[in-house]
Amino acid sequence: MTDSPDQPLTDPVATYERRFSGWALAAAGVWLIFLAPAIQEGWRERGALVGWVGLVSTVAFAVFYMVSFLLARPKRSRGESLTRVTAQSLRLYLALLLLGAVMVLSLHSAGLSAAVYLSIAGVMMLPTRFAVGQAVVLAAGSELLSRTVPGWEGANGIGLSVGLGSFAVWGIWQAMRRSMDLVRAKDENAQLMIGQERARMARDLHDILGHSLTVITVKAELTGRLLEADSEEARARARAEIADIERLSRDALADVRKTVEGYRELTLPVEISRAKSALEAAEISASLPGSTDDVPTEWRELFAWTIREGVTNVVRHSAAQHCTVSLSQTSVRITDDGRGCVGADGGNGLIGLRERAAAAGARLIVELPEGGGFSLAVVVPARLVPDRLVPDRLVDDRLVPERLVDDHEQNLAENQASHASPAGQTSRAVRS
Repeated sequence: MTDSPDQPLTDPVATYERRFSGWALAAAGVWLIFLAPAIQEGWRERGALVGWVGLVSTVAFAVFYMVSFLLARPKRSRGESLTRVTAQSLRLYLALLLLGAVMVLSLHSAGLSAAVYLSIAGVMMLPTRFAVGQAVVLAAGSELLSRTVPGWEGANGIGLSVGLGSFAVWGIWQAMRRSMDLVRAKDENAQLMIGQERARMARDLHDILGHSLTVITVKAELTGRLLEADSEEARARARAEIADIERLSRDALADVRKTVEGYRELTLPVEISRAKSALEAAEISASLPGSTDDVPTEWRELFAWTIREGVTNVVRHSAAQHCTVSLSQTSVRITDDGRGCVGADGGNGLIGLRERAAAAGARLIVELPEGGGFSLAVVVPARLVPDRLVPDRLVDDRLVPERLVDDHEQNLAENQASHASPAGQTSRAVRS
């Protein structure tokens, strides 16, 4: 029978039981050495019936004490609190009490050592309120006997032994209970983390696959209708759609693999999902793209880095109320309505992003509008985009119009001039 995935693979308490039950029993048995004076006294009086009664009662007392330990330990070691006196515990305790009384009557002061073990057995088997009561009665009674009965002066201090022994065992059980509570809490936290991780993975997979599969389905239906048409133009369009379907499926598969591998690499859908969570946590309203399917495979990782860096800056430094992430086949832009930034060159994050963009043949654009806010964009030159993916114009035509990218500075100037405000205000820009 296999373990349920929702259950822990191992029970730490059960493992503890298997490994240490024998050792615990041996450790408990070692303390029976303090019954040696009673055995010695019984053996000394073996010539009379009272001696043999003392010996037998002492041995029986030791056996019943170990039985009480074995019966009480499983619940105690698992940290379970005793709330009532069970019939089994009561019978066993009364048997120990009777045998202890026989030891005292037959062995006299040597038999008072049974009071220590009887008190400890009560602590193990009885609820705390009863355990404390019987320990007090046994301590007081044994000490009173040792001080008042002639010839029993050698047992002075037995009451202190009863009290200390009972308190020590009670402390051990309490420590075990708290340890087991911590073990259970740790296990519950681990299960909660597993559940949260599963929910996060499910959410991310939904974000990654939901739209992609919908687009693939629509494109497949369109391709089927185009193939039914008897024209060269329709067949060419169908081939283009098939190529696009192949690209979308490969991108979706790559994103899923990276997600399942634990986000070892950045993926664009996951970064958009993370951006949404980060902005919500910072109480910044967000406008985010609903799809990443149009972004070519070779630019997806760079755009993911851009979104991560841009949104991180918005959350940490902008004090913005709203953030917009715009995405197209050839550009990604993050804008906010916050306080902008002090240095146009930005920090290490922007420097690293600029280097990534330059290595990929793209360029980083940082704008500080006159009206406030901050804008970060990465633009891919249109000449690097496959012909089948080049639109008539870029989605955000404030950046770069159609293939006019040979002279970057001229393109940016033309773009800014064509989109200047009526008052002639323009944004300040840093380009790389």
